[in-house]
Amino acid sequence: MSYMERHFDLRLDPRKLVPGARSVISLAFNYHAPPQQQDPDAPKLSTYAYGRDYHKVLRKRLKPLIAFIHEQYGEVALRAFVDSAPVLEKAWAERAGIGWRGKHTNVIRQGTGSWFFLCELITDLELEPDPPATDHCGTCRRCIDACPTEAITPYGVDGSRCISYLTIELKEAIPVEFSGKMEGWAFGCDICQQVCPWNRFATPHQEPEFRPKAELMGLSTDDWYGMTEVVFDRLFEGSAVKRTKYDGLRRNLRFLDTSPSGPESGSPTS
Repeated sequence: MSYMERHFDLRLDPRKLVPGARSVISLAFNYHAPPQQQDPDAPKLSTYAYGRDYHKVLRKRLKPLIAFIHEQYGEVALRAFVDSAPVLEKAWAERAGIGWRGKHTNVIRQGTGSWFFLCELITDLELEPDPPATDHCGTCRRCIDACPTEAITPYGVDGSRCISYLTIELKEAIPVEFSGKMEGWAFGCDICQQVCPWNRFATPHQEPEFRPKAELMGLSTDDWYGMTEVVFDRLFEGSAVKRTKYDGLRRNLRFLDTSPSGPESGSPTS
């Protein structure tokens, strides 16, 4: 993805983000939840988008930690990042010992899995580093074999083929070569995490703001295809799904064509 190339110098050197930076504090926040959509044939929503936008939630959850650091150390230079700046969050998480980057490039933690968000505090405090994580993927290639668009190579992802990219980041029409390969995903994709053996250790999150609306989980196939913009705005208020906008979601649904009578079947909901 070309946007990853922008501000590459900032990604490599956190001192360009926080002058005098000496340490990166890497943190992980669990968002694991079993699939809860009631209609098994309905277009699918990535688990991370079930509830409130994680950017907003994590920034709120970081505030007590930031206050504690200032209370203990005074007015230190400190900035928080929640997937919102050119920060190599996976590399920092690996070096901080949170986990290793799996073959699907998500960070995996022994005994926990990969269902977590990453965020960072960059500070001028000099802190003793934790040992880096080591790789425990071994010969496993379940994520590689399970990806329907063949986006995953060992320790790499072709972003232009990833279902999450196609349904969220891509602004143009989804290439026809992916027709029949989207596995029903309307926003994001969880396949590589669902098949990862390490995620058998994952436990459900305890974050109230990540709990989905019952109405959202109860949408039928026809409800999805008949969704109006008014309903979209109500259901996804404060949600990461707003990133794709109503027109983007409609494009994804048209491309999926999972409805027995076609993507435009069903009556608009109100």
